[in-house]
Amino acid sequence: MTRDPTVSMPKTIHFFVRGRVQGVFFRQRTKDQADLFGLNGWVRNRPDGRVEGMAQGPDPALESLREWLKRGPPMARVLALDWNETEAAEFTAFEVKK
Repeated sequence: MTRDPTVSMPKTIHFFVRGRVQGVFFRQRTKDQADLFGLNGWVRNRPDGRVEGMAQGPDPALESLREWLKRGPPMARVLALDWNETEAAEFTAFEVKK
């Protein structure tokens, strides 16, 4: 069976967002955006003040999330976004982790 080159295989991205990203609804708004773009994965606050997450889906949807993460919700101030492709994982939805 030959794979259709026009069909994008889902990728898994591991990301960290640094800046004023905790206490500004960043995790919930990230979930809202991921749901809007049809992505699966998770997002959580880190003890060092960053937000960490993994997102899985097709390239166009991941790029849309990436562009949103560079800004975040209105009260956030994003200083840096680390965005790296990682090994595939199995996710069935996008969740906010504690």
